[in-house]
Amino acid sequence: MSLVTTGELLAGAAVARSAVAAFNIITLEHVEAVVAGAEACGAPVVLQISENAVRFRYGRLLPLARAAVAAAERAAVPVALHLDHVRGDALLRQAPEAGFSSVMYDASHLPYAGNLAATRAAADWAHAQGLWIEAELGQVGGKAGVPALDAHAPGARTDPAEARAFVADSGVDALAVAIGSAHAMTTRTAALDHGLLKRLAAALDVPLVLHGSSGVPDDELTAAVAGGITKINIGTALNIAMTGAIRDFLAAHPDAVDSRSYLRVGREAMARSVERLIGVLDGGRPTADAAAAR
Repeated sequence: MSLVTTGELLAGAAVARSAVAAFNIITLEHVEAVVAGAEACGAPVVLQISENAVRFRYGRLLPLARAAVAAAERAAVPVALHLDHVRGDALLRQAPEAGFSSVMYDASHLPYAGNLAATRAAADWAHAQGLWIEAELGQVGGKAGVPALDAHAPGARTDPAEARAFVADSGVDALAVAIGSAHAMTTRTAALDHGLLKRLAAALDVPLVLHGSSGVPDDELTAAVAGGITKINIGTALNIAMTGAIRDFLAAHPDAVDSRSYLRVGREAMARSVERLIGVLDGGRPTADAAAAR
């Protein structure tokens, strides 16, 4: 296998009525853990770099993107590279050279007309470069530094009729929908509106994306996939796994100074989390590779 496009992964998932897991990466250890976890269960995966992650890396996209491309090209499963939550045109325009096949352009903080206009312009440019583009309608919320409605507040949820018009007028290839999840949740207590998801799936003919999935319980994730979600974004769950493992290691080894010792356990914890979550999205059924290994 090797580097593939996000569009082809989601097209295959839509036909199979399944979902592709998309994990946000921050460090090289994230990259390696996501690929290792996906390989362990023989599943395709999307590596995502957010605008916030780029900002953390001194505003430089290429170092982490190049590492992700190199890992994807050597992976035993299909891996796609996606640029997530882009709000600046300067970053958007770096995507093709950096190896991304898709971009999530996020103008959801703007009123509907502003969101549509900005997204339409981004989609026109992206399509001219051969990029697949995702947008957001409604407010998932929870992004650092972005004022937003609570996930359960009136007006936060995605309206099906409005979503249908937005997709048609913007030309986007996928839509992130607000159905009760929120970014950066550290507890898995989000309750999804499955009735709304059903109406959105009936109204739209593009893949639906669930952001803020780290805060969604396993049974809710499985139900979301069955209800029509095709791409599941996960980030905080990996950070919880990594931080917890490193914290425990350093507590047990207070004299440790070699960063490889604790980064290794953090990477292994993330890989286990990736493998487990992909299994959840598959409805708890083992993949062909996992079954053959038994």
